[in-house]
Amino acid sequence: MRKLEIGDKVYNIKQNGFMDFVRYSFSEVVALTKTLAVLKNGVKLINQPKISYIAEDIGYSVSRQKGVHWHIASLQAIRNAQLENEKIEAHDWFENKEFSLEEKKWLYQEFKTLKIS
Repeated sequence: MRKLEIGDKVYNIKQNGFMDFVRYSFSEVVALTKTLAVLKNGVKLINQPKISYIAEDIGYSVSRQKGVHWHIASLQAIRNAQLENEKIEAHDWFENKEFSLEEKKWLYQEFKTLKIS
């Protein structure tokens, strides 16, 4: 467990209830004080690693919001964010799209072909 350093890439996840998508935010440490690490997006983290079971084993609490943790970014976290963003994009596209009858028929035939009910 180490303290954050300038240039470290970090991420946070948020989710509004179990039925919501996981939303990732990424940032970078741009300044340090005696006790804080300041991120590019303005968030101030207490620069003291602590055990966190939110997304990773180790996290850094947001100043004045000890229950909100940021974690050092990894390739796995970036990949998870990409996969989750694809889900959000597909969901939003279907939510905003108004299908014509021809499009509905085509989709229906495609689902039948794939045997998806």
